[in-house]
Amino acid sequence: MSTKNIEHILPPPAPHMVGDGFRVHSFFPGGRLIDKKRMSPFFLMDYGAKIEFTPSAEPRGVGVHPHAGFETVTIAYHGKIAHHDSAGNSGIIGEGDVQWMTAGSGLLHKEYHETEYSKTGGPFQMVQLWVNLPAKDKKTAPKYQEINNGKMGQHLLADGKSFIEVIAGSYEGTKGPAFTFTPMEVYNARLQAGGKATLTLPASYNTGILVIQGSTQINGQQVAADHFVLFKNDGEVITVEAKEDSILLVLSGEPIDEPIAAYGPFLMNTWPEVEQAIQDVNAGKFGYLED
Repeated sequence: MSTKNIEHILPPPAPHMVGDGFRVHSFFPGGRLIDKKRMSPFFLMDYGAKIEFTPSAEPRGVGVHPHAGFETVTIAYHGKIAHHDSAGNSGIIGEGDVQWMTAGSGLLHKEYHETEYSKTGGPFQMVQLWVNLPAKDKKTAPKYQEINNGKMGQHLLADGKSFIEVIAGSYEGTKGPAFTFTPMEVYNARLQAGGKATLTLPASYNTGILVIQGSTQINGQQVAADHFVLFKNDGEVITVEAKEDSILLVLSGEPIDEPIAAYGPFLMNTWPEVEQAIQDVNAGKFGYLED
């Protein structure tokens, strides 16, 4: 097997606020390097690099808003958030946990800093992904997967301390708990200083690595924290070596080769489908959720 070569190493874009609770760097989509299909099936990645929030009596966050045609995946590294949606799902995730919400045919959603975390404040660091759904599944019923850290697959590496934490897909036979509509691999590589990992992923899969913490060498190139590595679709093997204790988010998936019509919180295949989703929200078909 051959090396999956690095195409670009991207520094974090300028941050912006989503609501009043999420300060994020939007790595994709957008721009010349990563357009709306380049990381398919992953459509969007908002990275909340580590910051400190001061205590607040009123939880910060994002109020009620609709989603349709895709899934939101929130991966927590520091802090806690609470989630509610109009399908009746709710949950709280904290450090190491994942919230995997299938919007599908459509729902209303809100997410805030968890109440007790808001009162004390503290470090906050998270990633939110938007994962596209193929046309045949865009009208699937909404659902929610609460993936606590203890449910994830853990594959111990050769140093006996570093490990691959499998959220979706599998790593050398260790499977992740997330149900996905298309083939994808989503891992946290948690490496101690000097720890090494070899990732073997299909050449055809779109692949990227976000360095959450630490300084690492990826395919022999030094990559600093908060940088995103985009790979070419030209090989299968990626090598990683941690120069200090590190966490890397690995994303790799089979592309969805279908048209994309993206508008605000809707991710459809055609513009008439977007227009229909807007009409459905206005007609109350996404249900009701108190702000």
